[in-house]
Amino acid sequence: MEPTHIEHIGIAVKSLEAAIEFYENILGLKCYNIEEVPEQKVRTAFFQIGKTKIELLESTDPEGPIGKFIEKRGEGIHHIAYAVKNIEDQLKDVADKGVKLIDKSPRKGAEGLDIAFLHPGSAFGVLVELCEKK
Repeated sequence: MEPTHIEHIGIAVKSLEAAIEFYENILGLKCYNIEEVPEQKVRTAFFQIGKTKIELLESTDPEGPIGKFIEKRGEGIHHIAYAVKNIEDQLKDVADKGVKLIDKSPRKGAEGLDIAFLHPGSAFGVLVELCEKK
């Protein structure tokens, strides 16, 4: 696999509004997109820094993946997303190398990206997301 760049860093937050205020007023970044992804039970907010984005993730359901993450671990870094080409081929390649997959095939994510997650147990405790812009 040859990722082209870090697409984004996902950060789980309890309150999107409070986190946006911090990123805008303290760090001086500008939120350029807020989007709900009902299939993932999450609202997202995006900030661009060079070629990389910060994605804030707020759960819309305590039983959703972000709600469960915050309940178990608290707020903080949730995942690192790498931009790739041919995501289906990349998933097959890493699976063939023994990497445990959360997603065996891509699904739709925020900003229209095709996404798939690799299990943190195969990535030294880091939830890795692969992203492809079609």
